[in-house]
Amino acid sequence: MAKTIAICNQKGGVTKTTTTLNLGIGLAREGKRVLLIDADPQNDLTSALGWDADALENSLGKLMYLVTQDYKPVVQDTILHHPEGVDLIPSNLDLSSMESQLVNAMSREKVLANLLKDVKKDYDYILIDCMPSLGMITINALTAADEVIIPVQAQYLPTKGMTHLMKSIDMVRNHTNENLKIAGIVMTLVDSRTNLSKEVINTIRTKYGMSIRIFDTQIPVAVKAAEASKAGMSIFAYDKGSKPAIAYEQLTKEVMKLGERERHRDEAALAR
Repeated sequence: MAKTIAICNQKGGVTKTTTTLNLGIGLAREGKRVLLIDADPQNDLTSALGWDADALENSLGKLMYLVTQDYKPVVQDTILHHPEGVDLIPSNLDLSSMESQLVNAMSREKVLANLLKDVKKDYDYILIDCMPSLGMITINALTAADEVIIPVQAQYLPTKGMTHLMKSIDMVRNHTNENLKIAGIVMTLVDSRTNLSKEVINTIRTKYGMSIRIFDTQIPVAVKAAEASKAGMSIFAYDKGSKPAIAYEQLTKEVMKLGERERHRDEAALAR
């Protein structure tokens, strides 16, 4: 069964989409079966993978709507296949209306989790690109997830926003997904030449490093990552020798190592 990871931070501009895309394709390059989910009505992930969201008939919003109406949609009919080896459930503006419709839906927090039940067996990893807010769509993503990866921009002091996110994660644990774990914080848009980047990283390590893993990999600020997304491809295909490509390759390996450790720990627990 797939490990489902939400890439989440309610602040925009922290490279959630870039991280989802390149971590997903990084995992696919390692032979993993990967499904990406665009859970943001701004559809940046869908566009960054080369699709025109407005031209798509099927989308995550439509699938979630059908679930709320007691239909059982065929999720595979909505999945798109990218030439770099990942699959995608795309998003478009249909998802915007779901935020208000979910308020009156039965089991409203679990619509996405219920939607994914039939496809989890087909993948090793499912990565959810969350929208930059903590509304019902994001709550659905956290409820469906096994783990959360939190990208944090190393160009501003994010302590207040992190506090709100941690409260939301705790709320999800208390009400809809008691097994939700924080896989770690990944520092993004790092400019090692500036004192501000160093200050932000030190602040995050001091405040959260004792209780939450801070990934060793730091994603550098680089124009090439944005250029790759605009071209509809990963940083690996766009410029595999660039600093962000090397960083995302390292992050991929860190995430895989965590998965291996957990699998071995689970196997040992079952053997006892």
